[in-house]
Amino acid sequence: MAHRIIQPDGWVPAKGYANGMMSADGHLFIGGQIGWTGAQIFEAKEFIGQMKQALRNVRDIVEAAGGRVEDITRMTWYVTDKKEYLAAQGDVGRAYREVLGRHFPAMAMVVVADLIEDEAKIEIEADAVIQPR
Repeated sequence: MAHRIIQPDGWVPAKGYANGMMSADGHLFIGGQIGWTGAQIFEAKEFIGQMKQALRNVRDIVEAAGGRVEDITRMTWYVTDKKEYLAAQGDVGRAYREVLGRHFPAMAMVVVADLIEDEAKIEIEADAVIQPR
């Protein structure tokens, strides 16, 4: 089986990239997800709202591939404002658990100067390993 593109139902198709790519051996590679909806609309302007949406997007791609949150093995977060992230630490933990529960994969956090979408405050990419069930 060749690699398969993963695209949640109802999402606007990605242009020039795939939201998710599943390998034949069950590895799911999730492209960077920002804080907009599947319709590519920013409903939240603040960091926590965008973070929750980006995490929901990651979760939706995993589920579209037939997986569960617990299948996520690695995440890399790119944030545009270190001070805003640090000031929201308590809310970050609560918002994370609200979307992904108490599953904590290997993670990295990178502070970047900017993201491609002007409104984006965070981008999250992830990997998962999904075994046949």
